[in-house]
Amino acid sequence: MRKLIGIVGLAAAALLAGCGGGGGSPGTTHEQYSITLRADQTSLPVNLGHYPAGIGVSAPFTTTLYVNAKAGDNPIPGGAGIFGCNISAGLPSGALYYLDGKSEHQDADGNPTAYRSITLDANSGGNSFHFHAGDQAGSGTITCTVTDPRDKQVYSASVNITVGGGSGSGMPASIRGTVNAPYVGSQFNVNNLRNNVGVQVLVMDDMSQPVPAPAAANVQVRILPTSASAGARLLLGKQSGSVVQAQTQGGVASFSLSSGPSSGLILLELTTDRADNNVANGLQDPIVQWAVVQVIDGISTTPLVFAATSLTVPNGTPYGQALTATGGTLPYSWQALGALPNGLTLSSTGVIGGTPKAPPGTYVVTVRVTDALGATVDAAITLNITGPMSPPLVFTAPTVTAVPNQAFSFALSASGGRPGYTWAALGAMPAGLTLSPAGVISGTPTAAGTFTVAVSVTDSEGTSVNGNVTITVTAPATP
Repeated sequence: MRKLIGIVGLAAAALLAGCGGGGGSPGTTHEQYSITLRADQTSLPVNLGHYPAGIGVSAPFTTTLYVNAKAGDNPIPGGAGIFGCNISAGLPSGALYYLDGKSEHQDADGNPTAYRSITLDANSGGNSFHFHAGDQAGSGTITCTVTDPRDKQVYSASVNITVGGGSGSGMPASIRGTVNAPYVGSQFNVNNLRNNVGVQVLVMDDMSQPVPAPAAANVQVRILPTSASAGARLLLGKQSGSVVQAQTQGGVASFSLSSGPSSGLILLELTTDRADNNVANGLQDPIVQWAVVQVIDGISTTPLVFAATSLTVPNGTPYGQALTATGGTLPYSWQALGALPNGLTLSSTGVIGGTPKAPPGTYVVTVRVTDALGATVDAAITLNITGPMSPPLVFTAPTVTAVPNQAFSFALSASGGRPGYTWAALGAMPAGLTLSPAGVISGTPTAAGTFTVAVSVTDSEGTSVNGNVTITVTAPATP
């Protein structure tokens, strides 16, 4: 019997060797890859106001996506260029963003760059990226892939994102104005041109729908000081003056503008309140746009003239200024031939507006004005940005220690930027722990080990930085 057992044992050993058993490195496995992809939000509002991509509650048009891959039950090895993610179908106006603060993912002005496809490194088996909604409603599919380097097998996962689906918040997301004529005559013009014009203001919610009829005024219109503002009045019912407040019906408020004695431009500031759709009780979270009305003394037959202009623009403050041309044939259209300082744009009606976030200094951009007959004139606009930028946002990622199966809490901290930080984990947290938007890691960890989690912090201006937080879950040393 002992001899028989020995023969069987030798045969089994030979069989294992022939099959590869016992001859390789101890512990070597070939567990199958798997990949998952999820999004914080799968339904986003239409971005009618063309707000930039960001992270957190201050960025309602952006969602964070998380991609993770495992070999069996373990995270895949880390490395560069592990994941490939793209918008595989639909959403022609949507885009992917890194939002990692790296210069290679930003343009020359420091603005995040939009992509249709991106490549991601693997950190503890995963990573994150972002999708930002455009100004068109629709739906699309985002797909991420990972390749098993052992057999070159490709694995993929997808998630569907809808822009403009579902029901909106009912709160304003955008405002814009429409003037019913390309120009209006000055009050005493000799050509008997009409000296008043109707203006409509449209307020839309975050699903590109008109805001519900409000209980109080939800639109404020103000005449800003310009060359033709003296004597001009806004007219709405019994209201008459340089400021009126109106309630929308079907998202639209209508009023009239009566010109003064001077020719030139009248610049209207249009404001609604994102916080409560009510401007009568003050402005908490204003949304501002501008409308331009050209005031003339008569129909011009003189050449189009647009002179170089110098403007002073305070940093970090909403700003609007209408550019001025004369002659030619109305209406005019405007175009910037170079990049404006970060945060500012030039509208087709000639308004330089926005909230600048740029290093103080002098910026020169060439602007082109075109009249109705196609005549064009270019001129240099000098923008003097004054006042400091917010200090750089700094996040020094800590190393923290927790004990398995014991309650844990740790508050992350950042400095600089503009106060009002929002936090997000860019990868999977250790089992049992979560990171709140306020930056608190809390919960009861269930598994021992050392975990590295990429974390992003975003300030109230939308600036974000990332850092790797190391969380060690281990039992305390026994005395």
